[in-house]
Amino acid sequence: MAIKQGVNGEWQHHWTFILAAAGSAVGLGNIWKFPYIAGENGGGAFVLVYLVCIALIGVPIMIAEVMLGRRGRMSPINAMLRHSRESNVSSWWVGVGWSGVLVGVLILSFYSVVAGWAFHYFMLSASGTFQGIDPSTSGMLFEDLLTNVGAMVGWHSLFLVLTLVVVSAGVIRGLGLTVRYLMPLLFILLFGLLIYSAFVGDFAAASAFMFDANTEALTWKSILIALGHAFFTLSLGMGAIMAYGAYMPETTQSTVRDDTGNPITVTRKVSIGRTVLLIALIDTLVALVAGLVIFPIVFASSAIEPSEGPGLLFISLPVAFGGMPAGSVFGSVFFFLVVIAALSSAISLIEPTVAWLVETKNMSRVLITAVLGFFIWVLGLGSVFSFNIWSEMKIFGKTFFDNLDFLTANIMMPLGGLLIAIFVGWFMDKSAVTEEVGDITYGAYHWWYVVLKFLSPPLLIVVFVTALIEKF
Repeated sequence: MAIKQGVNGEWQHHWTFILAAAGSAVGLGNIWKFPYIAGENGGGAFVLVYLVCIALIGVPIMIAEVMLGRRGRMSPINAMLRHSRESNVSSWWVGVGWSGVLVGVLILSFYSVVAGWAFHYFMLSASGTFQGIDPSTSGMLFEDLLTNVGAMVGWHSLFLVLTLVVVSAGVIRGLGLTVRYLMPLLFILLFGLLIYSAFVGDFAAASAFMFDANTEALTWKSILIALGHAFFTLSLGMGAIMAYGAYMPETTQSTVRDDTGNPITVTRKVSIGRTVLLIALIDTLVALVAGLVIFPIVFASSAIEPSEGPGLLFISLPVAFGGMPAGSVFGSVFFFLVVIAALSSAISLIEPTVAWLVETKNMSRVLITAVLGFFIWVLGLGSVFSFNIWSEMKIFGKTFFDNLDFLTANIMMPLGGLLIAIFVGWFMDKSAVTEEVGDITYGAYHWWYVVLKFLSPPLLIVVFVTALIEKF
């Protein structure tokens, strides 16, 4: 079977990779989870612990995953096949690539269902439905959506079609062009909402909730939560970052002036380490700013309490926006922001599988994306039905939706990240590692290599085991 290396293309500038990887990392979890868990687990104290966890788990594994992608220049499956051969180790390591491809498909099948809710709420807010709404009515609106099979299927289909259109257009004209417009738009909308929230919301209460260092609330469980979120927030262990790494340029060019004032072009090798640090910083800043957008609005309303998850976005916030000046306008902007964040993550979930099929099958990207998209759409119906006609059908006490969520988030992703750390730290040819990231015998990359080998794996095992214990 012939494998077409590099057939999917390469981004012309490393900033496109930064925006794409940040888009993959910035998703619903940044908006509805991190700000709340920070506030509930010690505020500023938790944020500091979280940053340490990012340094010990998130950044080291992300550097390793990007490196595997850039050196492999292929989809995660074929890249891992190349690395195993180059390092003269078992071809079973290709299973890391297979796991990433599979987990992306599974996640997208239910992620598009949830993202469809944001589309629905964007329309509701734009129509003025939330004006003067109370918590009871808001809860009924959300329940009505979940039980309306036709509406759920429709919004799931719309979001998935948008995702497939972007991916089918290719790496440069599809993914690259999209993130170059979507991510700046996301940042503009986010900071516009921040200004609005500062003026009409209770900014002081929100800042105290999120940033006051409450060491009494910082428990061992809080540290475990920080460890887990530090891994999941960067979209690690699901093939997306490795696939995007394959499109990352090795060098970048800039224009400087020599001693005589004449412009000259300088070519520099793109640093994976510095690039990953910037992505982690963007992801964390978006999560923190999202909290400063949401919670001032929540705290300004005496009728609701801060929460996380769907209850925050689809029950609490409509009530808050409904009682605010120009709430319909800014509520619409907020839910449009959620759609953008979800779309930027969704395109990264399906790309690893599409890239592999393009490399190995004699089929066009458009046809491959359409066939794969139909499969994901059908699989997503199981998640749609989990909230209505299949709500009583449970396996291991969980609905179809809950089982997919548990399988991907608590088993497949941590195992994928763990295997990446072990492969790069213990099995990958050291000269290949040095060639891609820099000298690992001294300096910053030496310490990255030490952390990746000796600290990241046991910490990920703690995340994995803790999640299993909590679920069972």
